[in-house]
Amino acid sequence: MNKNLYVGNLSFKVTNEDLKTNFSEAGEVESASVIKDKFTGQSKGFGFVEMKTEEGATAAIQKFNGGTLDGKVITVNEARPKKEFSGGGNRSGGGGYRGGGNRGGGNRGGRY
Repeated sequence: MNKNLYVGNLSFKVTNEDLKTNFSEAGEVESASVIKDKFTGQSKGFGFVEMKTEEGATAAIQKFNGGTLDGKVITVNEARPKKEFSGGGNRSGGGGYRGGGNRGGGNRGGRY
């Protein structure tokens, strides 16, 4: 099992320290972070906790999933690893709004 946990449906008032303190009841916490909007600094309502051991992670899921934190019922489960972006969809290309391409209008062949 992964030692990284996803914690969802967090109150916007919950801090990194709140997560660390609460999850330490299940085992030693390596790190805890509430994810925030990079422009506003407002919590996005979820975070991640990394437990020191797999046993601690399992205990945390059992103890806290469906429990309440700051008045909200939270979701706790194993965090999924970040997906690597592969070359599937070609998002570059030449016909977008930037970098050229015909967006209509423009030269109509000199008829006017």
